[in-house]
Amino acid sequence: MSFRTIVIAKKSKLSYKNRFLVVKNEEEEKFIHLSEIDTIIIDSIAVSISSYLLKELSSNKINIIFCDEKHNPFGELQSFYSKHNSTKKIYQQIKWTQKSKDILWQSIVKNKIYNQHVVLKTVKASNADQLLKYIEEVKIGDKTNREGHAAKVYFNALFGKKFIRNADDNINTALNYGYAILLSTISKEIVNMGYLTQLGIHHKNEFNDFNLSCDIMETFRPIIDLYVFFNKDKTFDFNYKLELINIFNKTFKYNNKMFVLKDIINQHVKKVFLSLEEGLAYEDFIYEEPNNESNCVF
Repeated sequence: MSFRTIVIAKKSKLSYKNRFLVVKNEEEEKFIHLSEIDTIIIDSIAVSISSYLLKELSSNKINIIFCDEKHNPFGELQSFYSKHNSTKKIYQQIKWTQKSKDILWQSIVKNKIYNQHVVLKTVKASNADQLLKYIEEVKIGDKTNREGHAAKVYFNALFGKKFIRNADDNINTALNYGYAILLSTISKEIVNMGYLTQLGIHHKNEFNDFNLSCDIMETFRPIIDLYVFFNKDKTFDFNYKLELINIFNKTFKYNNKMFVLKDIINQHVKKVFLSLEEGLAYEDFIYEEPNNESNCVF
């Protein structure tokens, strides 16, 4: 079995030995080869990590997400040099034209709304087809904010008209946790391809280090939304978090083939950058298929 994500959930010491991650706690000592790891989530503040391990994880492009005392993601480790020609890529990024960025944002919004439509169809919401009309109305750069209009219809249909995004409740907590893992996964791909996460195409907040990641993740948000809908009455506990993390190891239909979601994200990010370089629109729809692969938890 190939472990996609490692979750460290208790007091442990993490170190490196001969291409292995060594996880040592009061109960046991585990060795996991780095080639089997995609992401490590440090879900405890009682974890110590050797600097040599951090260096090796960074060199092997393994994503590391850190959680606070409330077990919410607050940061991640990224390498300075993830691609040999990153300077060239950054120069290209700076030169992206406004027209190319507006065309891309139009595509992202259309794809996001379509995937929202698929979610509403899946849960048999009566107004699912209303979102198809919004797709037809999306202009270059989404100047008329069809994304915002669609979002209001979508969340009201999914979680009820009393639902308020970012309120302090279980649904929003679960959504935010899933979105945080999604943001980190996409940021890893951006950095690995040599680009900066700070320079976005629509999100341009000077205090946000992940503007571009926030742009690209929009297409994938509905995948998190659908899972939270089906589990909206569950207590948001550690097992719920593991289930959200495991979404990224599920297989989905993409370009008429089956891929793990993390691999779809990799292909999608490449398509985004190609769109920016060529100034072309694209379609990138994703359909869920029920298939899971377990993560490793310590």
